[in-house]
Amino acid sequence: MRLRSMWVSVLGLTLAASVVACGGGSKETAAPAETAAAGGGQKVDPATAGEVNGVVAFEGTAPKNEPIKMNADPVCVKANTTPQEQETYVVTDGKLANVFVYVKDGLSAYSFDPPAGMLTFDQKNCRYHPHVFGVRVGQAVEIVNSDPTLHNIHALPKDNAEFNNGQPIQGMKMSHTFTAKEVMVPFKCDVHGWMNAYVGVVDHPFFAVTDKDGKFSFKGLPPGTYTIEAWHEKLGTQTATVTIAAKETKDANFSFKAAAATD
Repeated sequence: MRLRSMWVSVLGLTLAASVVACGGGSKETAAPAETAAAGGGQKVDPATAGEVNGVVAFEGTAPKNEPIKMNADPVCVKANTTPQEQETYVVTDGKLANVFVYVKDGLSAYSFDPPAGMLTFDQKNCRYHPHVFGVRVGQAVEIVNSDPTLHNIHALPKDNAEFNNGQPIQGMKMSHTFTAKEVMVPFKCDVHGWMNAYVGVVDHPFFAVTDKDGKFSFKGLPPGTYTIEAWHEKLGTQTATVTIAAKETKDANFSFKAAAATD
């Protein structure tokens, strides 16, 4: 029994050292129950709700994405048999993917049910998946390491608590809950410098990330006037104002230009 206790203690110290080497412990805090709902007013009436659809276009020639060199980690090299590059500019037929679009203003009179379910954020093949995503305030995000190598997740928010957790063993999981709305929160890996991602934290369900065709959609919006914002990691933000009546469907399109690209 004494030998077994010593072995468990050594294993615990080894894992703790691995986590510290990867950037330290978590500063997570549990979300108060009341933060799960936006506003303090009425519920959306599905019988009168409308819809906003849109497309995010890209004008001009997109800058080349930075190539990724993974030779420092044999596990990453083995997992990626073809050349890899960043996902900064994903343009198909003039349409821009990985744009976070959300209702920025116009919902203060409404309250929403707490978010259901947990989102999964994966570290697989030495990349973060997804690269851009959204989550509700008070909704748990499960962070998984699917690779047989050391990863860490280092979030750098301004309005939420910073956290930095190492996951040295394949299959390790952790959970984090954001307690305040914030667009956007960058993620990085201190072990593999090319790994990066962005999460938009909002206090309502009307958000989306554009697909390869640049499309997004908000269904179930109550009648009203809204400010909708489109965010891209290098091209910045654009806003549009949309007014919808009961059961009405409106379009809100955006167009970014190559000249707006920044390093």
